[in-house]
Amino acid sequence: MEDKASNPHAIMVPLPLQGHVTPLTHLATKLASQGFTITFVNTQYIHHHILKSQPNDNTEDDIFATARKSGLDIRYTTVSDGFPLAFNRIQNLDQSLEGALHVFPAHVDELVGNLVQSDPSITCLIVDTFQSWSATIANKYNLIHISFWTEPALVFNIYYHLDLLQKNGHFGSHDNREDIIDYIPGVKAIEPKDLMSHIQSTDLFCPMLRTFYKSFREVKKADFILCNTVQELEFESLSALQAKQPTYPIGPVFPDNLTKNIVATNLMPEFDCIHWLHEKPHGSVLFISFGSYAQVTKDDFEEIAHGLLLSKVNFIWVLRSDTTGYDETYILPVGFEDEIKDRGLMVPWCSQIEVLSHPAVGGFLTHCGWNSILESMRCGVPMLCFPLVADQITNRKLVVDDWGIGLNLCDRVKPVRRVEVAEKINRLICGKSGDGLQKKVMKATQTLEDAVALNGSSQKNLSQFISNVKEKIQTRM
Repeated sequence: MEDKASNPHAIMVPLPLQGHVTPLTHLATKLASQGFTITFVNTQYIHHHILKSQPNDNTEDDIFATARKSGLDIRYTTVSDGFPLAFNRIQNLDQSLEGALHVFPAHVDELVGNLVQSDPSITCLIVDTFQSWSATIANKYNLIHISFWTEPALVFNIYYHLDLLQKNGHFGSHDNREDIIDYIPGVKAIEPKDLMSHIQSTDLFCPMLRTFYKSFREVKKADFILCNTVQELEFESLSALQAKQPTYPIGPVFPDNLTKNIVATNLMPEFDCIHWLHEKPHGSVLFISFGSYAQVTKDDFEEIAHGLLLSKVNFIWVLRSDTTGYDETYILPVGFEDEIKDRGLMVPWCSQIEVLSHPAVGGFLTHCGWNSILESMRCGVPMLCFPLVADQITNRKLVVDDWGIGLNLCDRVKPVRRVEVAEKINRLICGKSGDGLQKKVMKATQTLEDAVALNGSSQKNLSQFISNVKEKIQTRM
């Protein structure tokens, strides 16, 4: 009985997307190092792509095998999401979301039931907030329900109050109000154009919005909420949430060694950029990546490519084959590769944190995914923001307007133009943005480092969370 409380055993289930699998994996190793036993569950699709992405000399089927050898008690299993492995989940997003709403929960229910029956020590269910079944299954098997949020607290707070947005006419109608939103608890005045792209949709019955509705009904029943953010960065949003439910900012959730993760998480093979970077001057390289699934229009892609040529800076550009669409690969301007010669490197995927932590990198042209922002802040790299979809729109506001640690690539209302792209790149890389930007970046980096230090806020919050989980387990015995 005492062992159940002193060594909690949690089933962990991420959302099956790169940007969600990675932080939950890091959380698994962090909790295991604090005495938790973890049973980590990936979908078979995610597991398949992680294995495919490993170097040829890696024959290990269990991605946590190395973690266990280091003394961490992390078990690993997989579950079907209801689709065949060859089915492209991102390309067929609406169909995938319908499956996540109506098919996947039954597979998870069966797996959790079997796990709990075979191992009575299981006491907790830690699930990505966007999973729409978490409270239902946690309650069914009398498990402590812990929701893990992988985006900023600001974004969580806005989703949490969709009812307020709808009541006030800023969401859910064909002619949403366009004036300032100033009534959400813990959220400073925000313009509708800075809301997440899905909230700006007028189709309330699309699978994406139905997923959000259901997910946030479930999260309001959670015993605990963990946020991959920092109290000092998002004090107002977090305070408002903490007044409603037990909420713990424990970010940034990174491995102990930033560039040496002992658990494989990448869904695409990594290209080694380090030797190329070693040959470049300090702070001279612009790193460009638009994440693992977001796509750029062909016109914007062409203008960015020409802007890079005009800028004359060194760069690494992550170009997935589907960067501009699923039907055909991206097309670079004629003569582009000849003109960049030794100053540009284009790769299909790489270790982003390894590149950002290299001293040759002086700026990051980013889609503003939350993991990318945290990694850039942690490495002290200023950002050039080009948000594309979802929370990226709102994340941009934090980076540029609230924290002042980045610049806008362009005005989102206007088209991307190559001359402006070149000018913004040079402002960032050549120091023409002034000392103010770099000072704010350094301050943000220090804030993150302080938070995860021994007596930092995130470390204290994690300890308090663990203590409260153990107490709750005791009361349920």
